[in-house]
Amino acid sequence: MLTERPLLVSQLLLSSLGTRLFLHHGDRVPIEGPILMVSNHRSFIDAPLLMVATNRSIRFACHHYMSQVPVMREVVAQLGCLPLDKPECRQRRFFAQATQLLQKQQIVGIFPEGTPPMVKVTAPESVGDFQRGFMHLALRAEVPDLAILPVAIAAVEETCTAVAPLKLLSWFDPSEPLFRQGGWHPMVIYQQVNVLVGRPRWLTSSERQRYQGRAAKALVNELSHHCHAEIKQLLHQSYV
Repeated sequence: MLTERPLLVSQLLLSSLGTRLFLHHGDRVPIEGPILMVSNHRSFIDAPLLMVATNRSIRFACHHYMSQVPVMREVVAQLGCLPLDKPECRQRRFFAQATQLLQKQQIVGIFPEGTPPMVKVTAPESVGDFQRGFMHLALRAEVPDLAILPVAIAAVEETCTAVAPLKLLSWFDPSEPLFRQGGWHPMVIYQQVNVLVGRPRWLTSSERQRYQGRAAKALVNELSHHCHAEIKQLLHQSYV
């Protein structure tokens, strides 16, 4: 029942918001096996949105501050999110938790754009640069048949409201430089949204063997570029 709670909470949340969700290429989601889901990110409801879209509980990585702010920390706990350590840390705890989940054939979700698109409102069709730590997770985890699944979230109708001064959030997480600037933290809520599933890419044993020395960086860049390009193309198709 604990493994089902994130999905149940997500369904309740989206129902209460009245979000209309449309799934495209849902047949691309592997029916079984471990999955590292990679998605663009503009809204607090992206994690529950992807759970409802795939009808699966997904354990998403979330920013350190989300586990510190009252109310928000209770929500992310109910959603089964995995709070990252402070930015200066090496995320050993998260890597260990995520690896254990993948070994249990579960889905781990990553938003590799990080905090910027959450703090500054961006266009629905845009996708920022990816941080590459998630690919190190995929390559270091000794998990056979691991699928990397890019997914695009494309808002059709949305509203945006200001919820808190950024400097207020710096009280809870002074390590985040984006919280030292002026302005307010936005909250994007989708009224109608498309979720488009990209082509899964299974890691091969030869790729894991290449993950050493200078070749490791090139491989990480290659896999990260694949996910970024796939999501960018799906967003382009959605808005043409």
